[in-house]
Parts: sequence; structure tokens; C-alpha cells
Amino acid sequence: MACSCSHWWHAPIYMIITVILAIVAVSPPNPNTHNPPPPPIQHEISSNASLALRNSGFHFMATLLQISPELILSSPSSSSTFFAIRDETISNLSLPPRLLKDLLKFHTFPSKLTIQDLLNKPENTCLQTLLQGKNVTVTKIDSKQSTVEINGVLISNPGIFNQGPYIIHGVLAPFSTIDLHLGSDHFIQSSNCGSISNSGGKSRTRVSWNSILRTLSSNGFVPFAIGLNSLLNNGVHKKQLNLMHSVTIFAPAELSYVASSPSPLLEKIVMIHLVTGTWSYKQLLAASSAATPLTTLVPDIDLQITQFNSSTTENEEILSVNGVEITAPDVLHSNGFIIHRISRPIGMAKLSQPHVRSFSG
Repeated sequence: MACSCSHWWHAPIYMIITVILAIVAVSPPNPNTHNPPPPPIQHEISSNASLALRNSGFHFMATLLQISPELILSSPSSSSTFFAIRDETISNLSLPPRLLKDLLKFHTFPSKLTIQDLLNKPENTCLQTLLQGKNVTVTKIDSKQSTVEINGVLISNPGIFNQGPYIIHGVLAPFSTIDLHLGSDHFIQSSNCGSISNSGGKSRTRVSWNSILRTLSSNGFVPFAIGLNSLLNNGVHKKQLNLMHSVTIFAPAELSYVASSPSPLLEKIVMIHLVTGTWSYKQLLAASSAATPLTTLVPDIDLQITQFNSSTTENEEILSVNGVEITAPDVLHSNGFIIHRISRPIGMAKLSQPHVRSFSG
């Protein structure tokens, strides 16, 4: 007789368990090492952390904590801050176990940082992760809303768990675009800010607008490149744009009226297509699920990502930005910028006086 009971060992969870066990298996202890073993993690702490994650919808990380808590909670300094990635994002990464373990290290800091600690740090502060040679940057702080973005990714669930030397925050997406073609040592893009310093971090490389202009022009976005070049020739806007460290561009291939548009309108047209921080397709997908707005360079104008099913391809998730279809996500990207092709220009009915937001993320 078939059992009517509901139990959690269904196919998706089984796959998660399989991946987690593989992660644990790829790093067996080295019997020749002279380093002392990390201090044991109290069962009560790992159980409480797992329960808190599960109650917040982070089931992958909750299961990981149940099986091998040292992958998240342990650190050389015996305290740590861990950033849990949403299930819908991390389950779509399809990373080999060893690289997934590196991704977890990249989202772990070797010290305990509450959301208030992060709010008290200046923007552009460089933070060290447990992944050797890889750092992240505090790219945006909104003290009024008590929100923080790291590498352009919003901390969506601050303080999911806070006990003893450990704290866990939830984030919408990974802190880096993931590119397996770059090899195991470079598939995670680190912030170009060097090692963490007592002064709060060293300055980072700015956005290379000349490189972006060449990239746009040579890949079929000439009209948009003309508009961007006009924006950069405006002294006030150029000063603000040159403070940016990363940018996402929603570029329409056709923008025939740009060349003949008055300068103020031309600047508005371009500015609403520029978003602070680098947002990959997978990060946009997570933003659409969480209804997270994207900050443009136009004051008080944000972009909203939504998704819908393709009418031609079954189960294909199509994204749109303010109702405009993203026809080629991640079509061009390099260090500091990502370009997504969109089907037409984004509507500009709400645009106001032309001036760029003050932002250095």
C-alpha cells in the first residue's frame, strides 16, 4: 500500500544533498598538515542557524548547515559573516562541487559584521573574503532605508541568524558574475580594490568609458554610443560618471533619433539606460523574483525587472526591463561593466530635469 505521508526527500532536495555531499568530499583532511583543526561548532548553533535559514526560505543553505556546518560557520578567526544566496539563484548556477565551495568562501568574511557595522562603513570600503586573493566592495549604503549593497547586490535579509561569533545575512544573488570559461582560478571576479586596509580600503579602478564606447560602437550599438559620448562630454555629468566603478547598460540597437535630439533630452535618454553596479542575467532573474528595483542615473527613476514565458520556446524565461524585452542578456561584459541588448528604448515619460545621481558604486 502506497504511503500518503509527505516527506522532504523529494527529487530537488535529493539533488541538493548530492551536491553538498560532493562538496564535502572534494576536500578531505590532509594528514600531513601541521595546522591545528578549526574549533568545533556547537551543535546548538548550527541547528539554530539551519532553522533560521529554512524559515527565511534559504533551504539550500539550511541543508548545507545540517550536513557540514564547518563549510559556512568556521573561519580562521573563529568568527565569521556569511551571505546566503537565494535558492532560485544558487540552484541555477550548475557549478562543479569544488567551484561551488569556492563560491561559499567568497561569500564568507573572517569577522562578524552586523548590518549596522556595514552601514557604518563608507562606500567603496574593500572587504576581505575567505577565498584567497578575492575581495568585495561596499558599493552602496542607504542609511535612511538601512540597506547595503555589496558588489551591487542588495542584502535582502539582514541578520537572518546572529548568535555567538557568527552572523548570516541573505542576498539576492552572488557577489560576482560567474564565468566558467575563465578557468577555476578566475571564474569569480574579485573587486579591484586590493587587500583590506586600516583606512577602510584602497581606491578601485574606475569604469573605463572609452572601452565601453568602443565596445558599443563595434557591436552594433552606434546610436547609443553617440548618446553616451555626448553625456561624457558634459562636464557635470562626466565628473559624476568618472566616480563610478561598475555599470550595467541596457542598450537598444535602434535609437535613430539620438543624433538629432536636443542635448538635455539626449542625456536623459542615455541616463535611464544606465544602472549602477553590474547585474548579470542571473542576478536580474533574482531581482525580478524579489521585485527589487534597479537604480538608474536619473534621480527618483528606478527600473523594474519582470519575467514572462516565451511564446516560442517552452519553459524559457524571458526578462523585461520596465516592459521592454531583454533580447540578449549578458551580450557583452568585461571588468566593470555588463551590456544587455533590449528590443527598444525604455519609456521616458517620467524623466525630469537632467542631472546624474551622485553615486560612486
